Amino acid sequence: MEGHALERLLRHDRFWALVALGAVSALCWGYLIAEALLMARGETLLMPMTMGPWTPLESGLMLLMWGLMMTAMMLPSAAPMILLHATLTRRRRARGEAAASTAGFVAGYLVIWALFSLLAVLLQYALQRAALLSPMLTLASQWLAGLVLIGAGLYQWTPLKEACLRHCRSPLDFMLTQWREGQWGAFVMGLTHGGYCVGCCWVLMLLLFVGGVMSLAWIAALALWVLIEKLAPAGHWLGHALGGVLVIWGAITLGAALG
Repeated sequence: MEGHALERLLRHDRFWALVALGAVSALCWGYLIAEALLMARGETLLMPMTMGPWTPLESGLMLLMWGLMMTAMMLPSAAPMILLHATLTRRRRARGEAAASTAGFVAGYLVIWALFSLLAVLLQYALQRAALLSPMLTLASQWLAGLVLIGAGLYQWTPLKEACLRHCRSPLDFMLTQWREGQWGAFVMGLTHGGYCVGCCWVLMLLLFVGGVMSLAWIAALALWVLIEKLAPAGHWLGHALGGVLVIWGAITLGAALG
């Protein structure tokens, strides 16, 4: 009886993987919503409000904030890849073959975005110390905002962006070409997929400094765009169109700075 129950549970591993992904994403989005509401009242959960040098504790809290934000934004877009890994793992187990836990794959993916979060924190601190970041965590210089917009738009057309996006949009091809055995192998696969995702989206994440690092509407818009690029049938061409829009927006912003 117990054996049959276990088999039924394994057959529904995709469901439980989806539940776990949904729960983690919901918790991270819940934090972002709470933080945005508190910031509107001049309060905060994790983010240092001081414009002076950060203490080690404040630096750690800022890193945690960026990590939670990247998890909220990027984990849903990785769901097709994660669910496919869970399916292939179950099938291997059903054939009596060794198979690693999908949790190792997810851990590798999140480690890459944690490293990106560290770089983002360092950039935020540098901008703040150079007086280029407003108290609302937006770029205080129209010149710099315009250049970031133009750079993000141009990146949408680069071969690197297209190559990384192609890997992110093709879960089966990724699994066929990048499969590795064992727990460490699953972790390395997660690192690899995370690397492609960072290569695809890192410039878009820098747009947070244009619209506001803790602007809930801006965060949601960027997260939705990442989903569209990765999952929509025309996502590749829509990404090109976005590049044109960003370049035009950046040019207008630079023009306003000149005026």
